[in-house]
Formats: sequence, structure tokens, C-alpha cells
Amino acid sequence: MGQDKREPKDLWQEPLAPASTWRPCSDLRNWEPNEGKNGYILVTANGGINQQRVAVCNAVVVARLLNSTLVIPKFMYSSVWRDVSQFGDIYQEEHFINYLTPDIRIVRELPKELQSLDLEAIGSVVTDVDMVKEAKPSFYLKNILPIILKNQVVHFVGFGNRLAFDPIPFELQRLRCRCNFHALQFVPRIQETGALLLKRLRNHEGIIGPLDRYLLGQFAESVEESGNNAKKASKYLALHLRFEIDMVSHSLCEFGGGEEERKELDAYREIHFPALAQLKRTTKLPSPSELRAEGLCPLTPEEAVLMLAGLGFNRKTHVFVAGANLYGGRSRLIALTSLYPKLVTKENLLSAAELEPFANYSSQLAALDFIGCTASDAFSMTDSGSQLSSLVSGYRIYYGGGRMPTIRPNKRRLASIFMKNSTIEWRVFEQRVRKAIRQTKHVQTRPKARSVYRYPRCKECMCRTD
Repeated sequence: MGQDKREPKDLWQEPLAPASTWRPCSDLRNWEPNEGKNGYILVTANGGINQQRVAVCNAVVVARLLNSTLVIPKFMYSSVWRDVSQFGDIYQEEHFINYLTPDIRIVRELPKELQSLDLEAIGSVVTDVDMVKEAKPSFYLKNILPIILKNQVVHFVGFGNRLAFDPIPFELQRLRCRCNFHALQFVPRIQETGALLLKRLRNHEGIIGPLDRYLLGQFAESVEESGNNAKKASKYLALHLRFEIDMVSHSLCEFGGGEEERKELDAYREIHFPALAQLKRTTKLPSPSELRAEGLCPLTPEEAVLMLAGLGFNRKTHVFVAGANLYGGRSRLIALTSLYPKLVTKENLLSAAELEPFANYSSQLAALDFIGCTASDAFSMTDSGSQLSSLVSGYRIYYGGGRMPTIRPNKRRLASIFMKNSTIEWRVFEQRVRKAIRQTKHVQTRPKARSVYRYPRCKECMCRTD
């Protein structure tokens, strides 16, 4: 493999001219504050930190739409993530409340007289089963507002992707972006450890990256140390490997582990995805090889490495790998480290004592990964459906000024290249991989009905300067 060749010129770049004509502007407001006089909205959001982040911002918009008061959202404990963190353990409550005061009224808890109500008994609990995915504003006005007016409170449980991206009034869509990109700031201990992580990723150099102050707040300064700054900081590539067991088992794909792997993934599905396990038993589903050909399987660590090498990242590249417990354990990282010896994770860069406050809090550890990925010189996702990758790439677009490239593999195109991998020359492999990735690098405005968190280049969230 041509691992020591010179890197292609555009490897660490986005198409600057079109990308830099967009700038953040969702902080602009064009309305009066909302008094929140139509009762209270409670939200208990499910999923991991990234799903919860989306649920929080969707709840902010629903509170504005219904002229209701939002109670600081709660996070549901999940058997997959096993994390008891609540909103205030991850995000700055004070900043969240104050920043959104011109938009909605937010309180820390329900008034005493409403706390004793049996919300289920009075019909105020609304679960994800009770509402369609991506419900339109009209659904909330017709079905949810009457509950709030009658009972003074509604409690959304789950609230995963329960608000549509289109059609949404302009100012409400802008509020969504304002919440995600401006109102949600990590708590100081996450920011402080994040600053330490970036300092070590860049090889201890006193440098502030373009996104540091949005991610680290006051701790962005601590990245900039006095002293000898003559030595150039290391550029680093962040790779988000979404290859945990939940993802792997849910995909119904196979990953070369034979019968043992099949049994392990079946057992995991029975516990965590019983409906999917039942479907697999009773329905003829596409075979693993058909799923792979359609680009529906997560990239394995080995495939991710082949893609990066094909793109031209050489052996000297500093690579930061984000992602929790890789399925297959440390051995799966061997493929990565043999090609990229300068590969690190947060566990390598931070000492046990530095990580200790975050142990057993997967959401807070994921926040550190979010910082490491978002601030990187180049970011590569391996699964376009991953919420972390979506939010990271959106953040890089919003604040990056056209200088924060993201590699978004088209898994279907890559699958057809990988299938022929053993029969083609490395040079041909490189050409095909580069062509497949280059096509995903173009600067596009948000496609209709797609997420503003992922594609903030739209008139509600960003303004054109040309």
C-alpha cells in the first residue's frame, strides 16, 4: 500500500470558496419572549447523549409553539447506555435557561401544586407510541395543546425524533439551531478535560482551533499556553468508529466471526431488540451479503482503515479514534494501529485519574469524544446514521467557516469497491475510493425534510455572505 507517498492536496480541505460563504446566524431573533402561560412541558428523553440533545432542542421548539413553560428535561436510564447522568451533569443549566429566556420560559421543576398529580391517571403522559415520528406542528396544536390546557401539564416520555424538520415555520426552525449550536454548553469539568484532550492531541502546542471556544468556553484559553510556540502543532484526523455491539447486532450483518459471532449477536438481540429478533425468526429478511451490497452494514475498523489509506492519509497521520467499546475488543484495533502507529483514543491520552470522574458515565465520556471529533483538522464518520457523527459534522459546518472537512463515506459505493478489493491493484483501489469520497465532499444546502442539526446550511440557521 502506498502508505508513505505524499498526501493529496485536498485531503485536509473542504471546497473553501462555496463553504466559506455561509456563516452562523441562528442567534438572531425576530420575536418577543414567550410567557409560557399555557401550562408546563416535561420531557424524559431516551437514547444516548446525542439522541437526548436532539430531543432537548425539539422540546424547546414545542414549548415555543404551544406557549408553554419547559421544565429542564430529564434523561431516561437505558439498559444499553447504563448512565444515570442528568441534564445538569452534562450541560450548563444556567446558560441554557438564560440564553433561551428571550425565546421561552424554562424552570427547574414543576410548581408544587402540580407535583402531586398522577400524570398517567389524568392522561398527561405521551409516549413515542402515542405519536408518529417527525410529527408536524399541527399535530401538537391539535392533540397536545388540549391536554396542557385541560391538565396544566404534559409529560413526553422518550421523545425520540418526534418533531418534523419540514414544514416548520422559519423562526421555530431557527430556534432549533439556536438551541443546538448556542444554548447547549458542556459543564466546566467536561470542558476542562476536553481542553486537556485537545492539548495532547495537538502535541501540547499552544494553539486554539477554530471551534475551541464554542466547545470549551473559558477553558479554550488553557489550550493556549505561554512558552515556545515555534513548533508546529500536529494536525490530527478524528475517526468515529460506530462499531459497538448494539449497532453491530441491530444491523443483522455478519463480520467474519462465524458461528460464535452469530450466537453472540442473536443473544444480544433477544435481550435488547426483542422485536427485531422476532422479525428475524418469522420473516425472510435480506441476507448479510445483500445488506452489505446495499451499504447497510457498519464499516468495520479494518474497512475504515482501508478507506483512509486509499484516500491517501499516510502512516505519519495522527489519528484520534472515538467510539465506546468496539465489538471484538482491542484486537479489532490492531488493524488500525498496524497501519497508523500514531493512533490514539481518549483512554490513551488521559490518565486513569483524569478519566476517573467520568467512569460509568457513558454520556459524559461521549461528550469528550464529541469535543475531540468536532475540533479535529479532519473528521471521518464510518456510519452516516450515527447521531454523534451527524451532530459533529453539523457543528463543524456551522462554526467551521469552510475549513473543517468531513469525510462521509457512501457505504454502498465502498461496499462494491471492497468486494473487488482482492482482485484489483492498489492504485485502482485508491482512485475508486477517492472518487467515491470526493463526490460526498461537495457543499450542499440542507435537503428537504433532513435534519438542521446535521445540515445547518439553510436560511434559518446560517446566512449567505455572497
